[in-house]
Amino acid sequence: MSKSIRYTSSPLLASRTPVWRSKFVVAAIAIGFIGLAARAAYVQVFGNQFFQHQGEVRFGRTLELPANRGRILDRNGLILASSVPAPSIWAIPEDVEREGGKIQQVARLLDMPLVDLNKKLEDEDKTFVWLKRHVDDAVAREIAALQIKGIYQSMEYRRQYPDGEAAAHLVGFTNVEDLGQEGIELAFNKELAGHAGSRRVIKDRMGRVVEDVGETLQPADGPDLLLSVDSRVQFFAYQKLRDAVVMNKARAGSVVVLDAVTGEVLALANYPSYVPDKRRNLSGEQLRNRALTDTFEPGSVMKPFTIGLGLETGRVTPGTLIDTGAGKLSLHGATISDSHPNGVLTVEGVIQKSSNIGTTKIAMQMQPREMWEMFSQAGFGQKPQISFPGAVSGRLRPYKSWRPIEQATMSYGYGLSASLFQMARSYTVFSHDGQIIPVTLLKNSEPAVGVRVLSQHTAQQVRKMLQMAAGPGGTGQKAQTIGYSVGGKSGTAYKLLGKNYGTEKNHRYRAWFVGMAPIEQPRIIVAVMVDEPNAGHYFGGDVAAPVFSEVVQQTLRMMGVQPDMAVKPQIVADAAEESF
Repeated sequence: MSKSIRYTSSPLLASRTPVWRSKFVVAAIAIGFIGLAARAAYVQVFGNQFFQHQGEVRFGRTLELPANRGRILDRNGLILASSVPAPSIWAIPEDVEREGGKIQQVARLLDMPLVDLNKKLEDEDKTFVWLKRHVDDAVAREIAALQIKGIYQSMEYRRQYPDGEAAAHLVGFTNVEDLGQEGIELAFNKELAGHAGSRRVIKDRMGRVVEDVGETLQPADGPDLLLSVDSRVQFFAYQKLRDAVVMNKARAGSVVVLDAVTGEVLALANYPSYVPDKRRNLSGEQLRNRALTDTFEPGSVMKPFTIGLGLETGRVTPGTLIDTGAGKLSLHGATISDSHPNGVLTVEGVIQKSSNIGTTKIAMQMQPREMWEMFSQAGFGQKPQISFPGAVSGRLRPYKSWRPIEQATMSYGYGLSASLFQMARSYTVFSHDGQIIPVTLLKNSEPAVGVRVLSQHTAQQVRKMLQMAAGPGGTGQKAQTIGYSVGGKSGTAYKLLGKNYGTEKNHRYRAWFVGMAPIEQPRIIVAVMVDEPNAGHYFGGDVAAPVFSEVVQQTLRMMGVQPDMAVKPQIVADAAEESF
């Protein structure tokens, strides 16, 4: 039987504990509780803002609420560019499960090499990385169905361009951030973009929104932009230009259509072109907006300005006789030639037959300053005042540096340069009864107010000459249309190859035609340029004039303009060739 123990008899338990020790322990516990209470009070009350800020730094996020970019519309309200929702795929690298074959499936769906995808996911220090922006809905659904941890989706906006390559150089495109990069998208980026909103939220480490904090600022969508362009004219002009470039085995081409009354741009097209929302493997040739950015020596399309100045100053009249001789003229050691001997021509005949010699003889009666002022007033050597990126000024040297031979060559379009757009606008001097008018890319139904360059009488005289140039015996007979009278000037200019125009065997050319219709009261101006035609024909009257004819006829019909002449055009078998 065990013996019971009496603890009270234990020497250790029977000894008296010092009172200070128990008081110390109780005091220490009390001080600890007071410290915890003070710390809690500091955290919850006095230092609340600091700790809330630290929490927001770690888990608070400001989410941008993207604004819907404004639509670009043609003059009839048809859509040229609009935004549609598009999912984008992103990831938190450290959370992505890369075991198994699911990552290979993601790479395949994103049309991305597996090596590139893994490279994006290798940096596990990152908490966010885009895998691909703006994927198709079907692709997004398949990726979501894989249920891969660490891979998520966000909804953004993507631009669509219904007219594709026909309006590409005019409308332009945006980048993946929805910012304008070319064309109207760039020129009016600020107006179209609108204002993004914002939403302040708390996210967990998985990137999921836990709660909203603060106020939400709603986005303001960009307003729609109504252009002067008619998408039907744009599409037709592009088609006919493309066909001409292909048929003539040319390098490229451009066409510009202006409303001769309001100054509105109805069409602006180039070939080769591209599809704005499918821009893989693009070349500079495709992207160049040649009608505005490329400048050339215009050749014979400049002759109406020289003749107009001669008429305006009274030095010649339409019936003044000019002896062009046998087609050769020696001037200060240089030889100026016509493609054919024309003998004695009236001033009207100089335009009709496109005589370099006749134009030179009229020009040499003038002072260089007079010609320079005329060309300047017609917009040459000056950047077009138009809200569009890339427009260039061309080249018109100060008249004080002109030598006599340079004055002569400038009179028929060599020694200066201009874009096709500048040429189209310059012809408003003749279509608008002597006034050059401003041009616009925005819809404007009011007649334009211009600046006078020539008298109304002189402008009408030149228009008659342009009609002759596009009629029987002229160099631009293929510009005639069914039912509408036309007037215009063809041009065939040698291209500079380095510092010269090459030899007889390797000349390269640009074919031009600029004109208007109907001739008595012009409603439109059409300018066409085909670069380096190489299928046997290279004269502007053969290559560019047919494009002018088809575009004029279709455009006037679309505008509801009544025919002003007999149905059958007066085209003869062989058009005369213009001089270079």
